[in-house]
Amino acid sequence: MNKAATARTLEKSEVSAKRAMPGKYLTFRLGNEEYGIEILKVKEIIGMMPITPIPQTPAYIKGVINLRGKVIPVIDLRLRFHMEEVPYNERTCIIVVEVKLVNEPISIGIVVDAVSEVSQIKEEEIEVTPSFGTSLDTSYILGMAKTDNSVKILLDIDQVLTQEELTSLERSF
Repeated sequence: MNKAATARTLEKSEVSAKRAMPGKYLTFRLGNEEYGIEILKVKEIIGMMPITPIPQTPAYIKGVINLRGKVIPVIDLRLRFHMEEVPYNERTCIIVVEVKLVNEPISIGIVVDAVSEVSQIKEEEIEVTPSFGTSLDTSYILGMAKTDNSVKILLDIDQVLTQEELTSLERSF
């Protein structure tokens, strides 16, 4: 890797780390990994419910749900992160989050294996996102939280889907 690419990667990691602010994060599991989302992005947590599929959408877009009269698109975070698909069980749930589409907030549901807890993450526990090389996009990772001998991946939920994907998703329902 040349010096310019290394500098861009380090700069990107430093920018990501600056965005990972200390505070409360809702933590959840996907497989053996633990993730966190800023609690202010979370609208509610609901159990699995019937999801109406949308034809001709990527596999990670599970469809839409009717939540108290509001149609909300649902994505499977496992599939979005290219993890193995597993059957849903009694711990599987949907976290309804608010993301920015251009400058307008929209609600989407994300399917996760299990919700863990709300954790208070301190500034000294947050590390920069490690460099995985220039070919791997880590823009959706705010940083890494080292707590209780484990690492939690702190997600920027606004970056998990691109603006194009969000626009396409919004048009689908």
